[in-house]
Amino acid sequence: VQLVESGGGLVQAGGSLRLSCVASGFTFEDYAIGWFRQAPGQERQGVSCISRSGGDTYYADFVKGRFTISRDNTKSTASLLMNNLKPEDTAVYYCAAGAYYTGSSNPDTYEFWGQGTQVTVSS
Repeated sequence: VQLVESGGGLVQAGGSLRLSCVASGFTFEDYAIGWFRQAPGQERQGVSCISRSGGDTYYADFVKGRFTISRDNTKSTASLLMNNLKPEDTAVYYCAAGAYYTGSSNPDTYEFWGQGTQVTVSS
């Protein structure tokens, strides 16, 4: 089982990034996908999640209206489009896969995790 994130980098405030998560080793369409982030010295927090079919999504309040989650089950890939980035969005971003879509940001419901990709937003 493997989840590989990419697309992180350094961007100025107000800019955009698209994170990708490529899955292998399991049946991607059978799993909900979540995006989480962790800044230095802070706890991991849920950002967004999407159901197996992609029909249901959840966004944390601090990213609503700025981030968009999507998935392509034919390519075993999930994405997180991040617009209007703010310095407080700086963190390592992780994708995760869980057998059940809960519509929440609880990391305990996710079984598989990627290694993370760094996002840095400068002011």
